[in-house]
Amino acid sequence: MAKQKTKVKSKGTKKAKLSNEEYEEELEKLQGELVKLQHWVKEKGLRVVVVFEGRDAAGKGGVIKRISERVSPRVFRVVALPTPTEREKTQIYIQRYMNHLPAAGEVVIFDRSWYNRLGVEKVMGFCSKAQYERFLENTPNIEQFFIDEGVILIKYWFDVGMEEQARRFQSRIDDPRKIWKLSPMDLESYKRWYDYSRARDAMMAVTDTDFSPWHIVRSDDKKRARLNCISHLLKSIPYKALPREEIKLGKRNMKGKYDDQAALEGRRFIPEKY
Repeated sequence: MAKQKTKVKSKGTKKAKLSNEEYEEELEKLQGELVKLQHWVKEKGLRVVVVFEGRDAAGKGGVIKRISERVSPRVFRVVALPTPTEREKTQIYIQRYMNHLPAAGEVVIFDRSWYNRLGVEKVMGFCSKAQYERFLENTPNIEQFFIDEGVILIKYWFDVGMEEQARRFQSRIDDPRKIWKLSPMDLESYKRWYDYSRARDAMMAVTDTDFSPWHIVRSDDKKRARLNCISHLLKSIPYKALPREEIKLGKRNMKGKYDDQAALEGRRFIPEKY
């Protein structure tokens, strides 16, 4: 089976951070294109799987949120599976992920995927060496099967630097709005940086193939990473803007008109503190 090493560009000169105005302007354009893609996927009955992997605090969730926040959740489904149940632990490993594969007209976004076995499970010892090696060997065949069945498979690996990851973890500790994001597993991953690096390298050596390549996203700059990833996703699925019928609101039916606000007097309104 042919394998291909992803060409990773050097970091080069650090770009200036985008202003909020620049970022929001570009994001609005890209989200408009995602809506066009949504119509195309539905019209053509496409089945799309987008896999998001990478280090903890690399920014996967932020990109997924920006992709999904302006499209229909019935078309763009986000799958973030919890720890497997006792029953699921007895299943074929890939089984619980296959249950979430798309039907026609759907895009499924995996926030972590079957690559858990080749990353966190490998590093943390949650699977045996035999289980790891068997799944590593079989993953390209599984993905080839998906593609042969007509699924469009796109894989992203988010790469964050050591210093930036530490900064983001500290931010989660200090900010009460983010503390829920910090798990014991995050703290372990922080300690085992190079173990995760080696697991990544071994994974990519086998699963970065011509037919199902990894696309690496530099994510130290969150705003640029979000824009770059969404732009790449849009270019990875050929689509066209479909014609839309002109929509008019028309006129309200005023038959039976009455003071419907007066009818709410005496009801329980929430306090208007702001």
